[in-house]
Amino acid sequence: MVSALHADPSNADQARAWDGEEGAYWAEHADRFDRAVRAYRTDFLAAAGVAEADRVLDIGCGTGETTRDLARQATGGRVLGVDLSTAMLRVARQRAAAEGLHNAGFVQADAQVHPFPAAAFDVAVSRSGTMFFADPVAAFRNIGGALRPGGRLVQLVWQPLADNEWFLSLTRALAAGTPLPAPAAEAPGPFSLADPARARTVLGAAGFTDIRLEPHREAMWFGEDAADAERFTLGMLGWMLDGLDERDRPRAVDALRSTLAAHESGTGVLYASAAWIIRATRP
Repeated sequence: MVSALHADPSNADQARAWDGEEGAYWAEHADRFDRAVRAYRTDFLAAAGVAEADRVLDIGCGTGETTRDLARQATGGRVLGVDLSTAMLRVARQRAAAEGLHNAGFVQADAQVHPFPAAAFDVAVSRSGTMFFADPVAAFRNIGGALRPGGRLVQLVWQPLADNEWFLSLTRALAAGTPLPAPAAEAPGPFSLADPARARTVLGAAGFTDIRLEPHREAMWFGEDAADAERFTLGMLGWMLDGLDERDRPRAVDALRSTLAAHESGTGVLYASAAWIIRATRP
């Protein structure tokens, strides 16, 4: 299937990844990825505060769990989920249809440049989908234009790398002792909005006001046991083994097995994580 996605050239790499193998893996393992962050679900939905008649925009909706959650709340409104991934949107549409959620729709789009109708939404939300824009100011300005005056933006983003054991432990293991470069503060990636000062600066420059960051810490789930988590993690991060030689590759896999075994619990393999719930208002 040929994608009809129109992405800003600055987001080309992200589009290739999410509308390619990475997005396909997420689609194939939708339930696992949703379960990984499910501990944040209650607080995030409460922060979104979606009312029955609200029109909601879900940015980076993936396979649509949050879109469906909000469609059940906005029974007299509607929810539009947008994402770069053809494969994930296919799953999202199938699941919404299976639940009879006729007020949930999905569009493949780059939210940085997509021509959303002006002032068409009361609330915009994103569960870890807004950290990958090449030009976040332009993206949030575009999203803001889709909100009515007084409309709200609510997003879940990761706190700094040092507070996210899951990312540090898994990537360090697979690096086989090779020092990992710190992610550039302004580069697209999981931690691009981790710094509160930068998050406020970006959102303020995009025209948002009343910007508030609320910290949350939860355990992330990676599998039923270490062997289960190993298969999942290698499917997600196995590319890190590609540049290793015959000596370092087995060392990396052994290190991964060791950290996963050390994090086994009665409810699965769990790692500490930390996120911000960020609220902002379009004046």
